[in-house]
Amino acid sequence: MPVAQETIAFTLPSLPADVSKELAKVHSSLSEFKEQTISPVGIYAEHYSQNFSQASSTNTSADYLSDMSAQGHLDEITNRLNGLSVSEDDDDSSDEEVTRDMLLHDPKEWKEQDHYAVMGLSKLRFNATLDDVVKQHRKRVLKYHPDKMAAILGTANNDSFFKCIQKAYEILTDPVKRRQWDSVDPAVSTEIPNPKAKGYPWEFFETYGPIFERESRYSNIQPVPLLGDSESPREDVENFYNFWYNFDSWRSFEYLDKEDAEGADNRDNKRYIEKKNKAARAKAKKDDNARVHKLVDQAIKADPRMARFKEEDKKRRNAKKYQKQEEERKALEAKKKAEEEAKLAAEKAEAEAKVARESAKRDKEATKKAIKKEKKSLKNLIKGNNYFLASSEEDPTPEQIGAQLEKLDRLIETNKDAVALETLRVKLEAALAAGNVVDVFEAEYVALPPSSE
Repeated sequence: MPVAQETIAFTLPSLPADVSKELAKVHSSLSEFKEQTISPVGIYAEHYSQNFSQASSTNTSADYLSDMSAQGHLDEITNRLNGLSVSEDDDDSSDEEVTRDMLLHDPKEWKEQDHYAVMGLSKLRFNATLDDVVKQHRKRVLKYHPDKMAAILGTANNDSFFKCIQKAYEILTDPVKRRQWDSVDPAVSTEIPNPKAKGYPWEFFETYGPIFERESRYSNIQPVPLLGDSESPREDVENFYNFWYNFDSWRSFEYLDKEDAEGADNRDNKRYIEKKNKAARAKAKKDDNARVHKLVDQAIKADPRMARFKEEDKKRRNAKKYQKQEEERKALEAKKKAEEEAKLAAEKAEAEAKVARESAKRDKEATKKAIKKEKKSLKNLIKGNNYFLASSEEDPTPEQIGAQLEKLDRLIETNKDAVALETLRVKLEAALAAGNVVDVFEAEYVALPPSSE
């Protein structure tokens, strides 16, 4: 326990009148002041403690702690309080420590205190169960009971922090009061991304995912749809934003009421206070709803999936237009292709026709040559074989020769093509070799169809 230091000022008494100054001698000077540590034991320390307790009995523990803070001893007191153990059976390793601000806090200003921190539940906060609150309250009461605080602080009235604990317990075990406190818990951020901040937009899902998860705790409807990722189906994304545009929040702002209507001195004042509080709550609720809507608006603008969906919608709306344009384009291409194919076909046909004409011309010339050749061969053949007359001893008369040549001309006219003429020639040559050419020639002539003349 720190021992208070006290400086006492006094003067030495005057010399007796019958003592002359000459007899007064200074034997030695006063020694220098030295700082020494005095152990708080013995009857003198006990008397000092009793006197100090009586002298400070009229002061509150908050006043005393303020004095200790001014003297630089509060950190030492805080460390000693945090070092206390509830019992040998309890594990206090995870228990949160008290701070200077907690010890100095005025319990009358209970609305300004962090109830979760006072109860040692600042890490769990709204996730703390009722069992967590009850268990932690037991530890806090045993550890920071006024009797133990008195032993540490050296004053009989040491219940300030204990009152803070009891108020926190009252708030956190009452479902209505706890919800009111959770609605305005200053440790839970209400900030949303600033689109004008440097580097915005950041990684969308890393930025907005935790924010929507934070806000989802205020929803009356559970479970709350998740933001998802870049691969989320369109239906899930649209359901997510529809949910948040129609967000039903349980947040209330009674905790922030400036005045307590129950403390009004008459009915009119009570109604006035209630009306003022109600208006303040409504404004706070409206502002919070606007904040959530602003968050959703910003998220939609920054969501890469929504940009993709808009592009898909635009393509769908213009599908007919694009389809018509595509059909016109294909028709134009087909027409051009048909024209090109027709042109190529015409060119090919013209080339083939030219080749055919040239081939036919060549064939015609060849046929003419062949016919001319066969005609000449037949004429030579008849001339060289006595004009195919029966008697070869007598020279044929001009009339006989003319008659035989007329027969040959009739045969040639009848067998116009080269093949027929060649066949006739071969037959006559064969008959000539067989010695019956006159009969064969006459038979061929006789077989001719009647003349049209």
